[in-house]
Amino acid sequence: MFSYVNLESRVGADHPLRSILEIANATLKDPSGDFAGLYPARPGRPSIPPERLLRAILLQAFYGIRSERQLIERMEFDLLFRWFVGLGLDDPAWDHSSFSKNRERLLTGEIAAKFFRAVLAQPKVKRLISSDHFSVDGTLIEAWASLKSFRRKDGSDNDPEGPGADRLQPDPIAQAPGAPS
Repeated sequence: MFSYVNLESRVGADHPLRSILEIANATLKDPSGDFAGLYPARPGRPSIPPERLLRAILLQAFYGIRSERQLIERMEFDLLFRWFVGLGLDDPAWDHSSFSKNRERLLTGEIAAKFFRAVLAQPKVKRLISSDHFSVDGTLIEAWASLKSFRRKDGSDNDPEGPGADRLQPDPIAQAPGAPS
């Protein structure tokens, strides 16, 4: 049985990524030859088109995806991600190592910075940006780190009073003389 799925019709007309894609595409219309020097012809895995790579980086930032591997995994099954970067339903998702290598090329060549400056300069985006200051209470942010991974800034990790030491040290009240066993 065959089924034809049009990704364009699967994304709602009022979805916020539609306007973001329009802005990104308008910015990418004039790359001014910046991409040509970054991709010399070499044998190996096919490179990722820079326009798609930049859109994928936007998704990674918008959705708080922590690694390239997770982004590529998400691109395997998420129709919204495929639509946004320009992958068809039958197109294979990229290899995470190719993604990392190509991303580094864009960062090294200042292409990504130029792209984001151009996006921020667009009139539609300027209306969305505020210069208001805000603060975030860091205690509300869940860390993706283990207590064992904390290290002191000065490098002396032998101090039992460091972060997480209360969990690593025995409870002094439980060891006090006369305390119930």
